Amino acid sequence: MEKVENLEIPVRDGSQIPVRIYRPTQEENLKTIVFYHGGGFVLRDIESHDDLCRRIAKKTGALVISVGYRLAPEYKFPIPVYDCYDALLWASSNAAAYGGNPKDLVVMGDSAGGNLATVTSILSRDENGPKIAKQVLIYPAADARLNHPSIDKFKDGYLLTKDMMHWFVDHYAKTPEDKLNPLMSPLLTEDLSNLPSAFVSTSDHDPLKDEGEAYYAKLLAAGNQAIFKEYKNTIHGFANIPRI
Repeated sequence: MEKVENLEIPVRDGSQIPVRIYRPTQEENLKTIVFYHGGGFVLRDIESHDDLCRRIAKKTGALVISVGYRLAPEYKFPIPVYDCYDALLWASSNAAAYGGNPKDLVVMGDSAGGNLATVTSILSRDENGPKIAKQVLIYPAADARLNHPSIDKFKDGYLLTKDMMHWFVDHYAKTPEDKLNPLMSPLLTEDLSNLPSAFVSTSDHDPLKDEGEAYYAKLLAAGNQAIFKEYKNTIHGFANIPRI
């Protein structure tokens, strides 16, 4: 890794949030990946995903900006959403100073981070924000109703459980109605057209498997370019296991 920098950047309410920037090479105009970590909107941070972000930067040759958005329950929905969108705005304005190309932006995240990556894409479309080239959604949380068959099929014994998912969502939402808000449940977004091309991946033994696949299908039906891959013999969280 050529350089790793820790910064704090401003968000709309006047607060500062941490970001960590991974620059794999001295070259300029690198593809720029804005990465949002998983953890159920409640757990994890840029430290927990440091190894993953290093691997992403090394394998892709891209500048990776890992975002330390604020977490529930202290910072409930929609604060993390707007932290992530504001980080995208910051990356669009500042990536070039760190070797990145602000015209070649990718949003990426795992689990809750996959949720935030696609919600950020929707916000950027709706608010005439930065043009995003691609969204990479790793076993994304797409539907806070938690009513898809895989939630029950894999409810226990596969690291992430049904009870854990309800705990995460209940800590993230201010009210039950929040769970129906498309910025929390992107699968419920009425219009998913004109979004960045997507790569959506799921694990075959994951409570979130069905909602991830349903979201991919809805992106495709809305006319977007999208690729889907289900990783066999894996569980939720496999991306953080270096050998997989």
